[in-house]
Amino acid sequence: MTAGSRRLVSDDTDSDFDEDPAATPEDALGSEMVGPADSVEVTRADSDVSVPKPSAGRWSAVRRAAVFVLIPLMAMALAAGAGILKWQVGSRHADALAASQSVQLATDGTIALLSYRPDSVEHDLGAARDRLTGEFLDAYTSLTAKVVIPGAKQKQITATATVPAAASVSATPQHAVVLVYVNQSTTVGSDPATDTNSCVQVTLDRRGDRWLISRFDPI
Repeated sequence: MTAGSRRLVSDDTDSDFDEDPAATPEDALGSEMVGPADSVEVTRADSDVSVPKPSAGRWSAVRRAAVFVLIPLMAMALAAGAGILKWQVGSRHADALAASQSVQLATDGTIALLSYRPDSVEHDLGAARDRLTGEFLDAYTSLTAKVVIPGAKQKQITATATVPAAASVSATPQHAVVLVYVNQSTTVGSDPATDTNSCVQVTLDRRGDRWLISRFDPI
């Protein structure tokens, strides 16, 4: 190669470097060796190696295990839900029955407690005591023996009670509260009858298979 040829090559090389001052021989070499297509191929290869696809057999086993676990759990949940619902229905029915029974027994008991005639007052109020329990039984027995029975006989007092309305306040199979509206007509000897109206809160407790009045509170 002649000196003129060497000079020509040198000038061409200098011209290339002058057009891109930041370029280096190493950059030029790298751009020739690694192209965009080669880079994409390397990425695809790495992706194929690093993310293995689960086999169909493995997914089938997972589904079978899920079925065997979930079906018994669902069956147990449904059975528990049905049991709770049945208990709730039974509890509501028992409370409704207690409310109905207690209202009727509070009505009958109130009439018995406040009604008597002078010639049968001991029998009348004695039968009423059979509807009571607890401290109220003791208090009613003392009051009737000391005041009501002697006064009814001496003054010829007749008392008749009626209940135009009664409503349940609360009720469970063992305890109930009933609001009772009372009209009482009282006759003393040959005097005209005197009518009084009142409202009483009657509390009842179950003793064995019977509802008994445990409180009698005028309101």
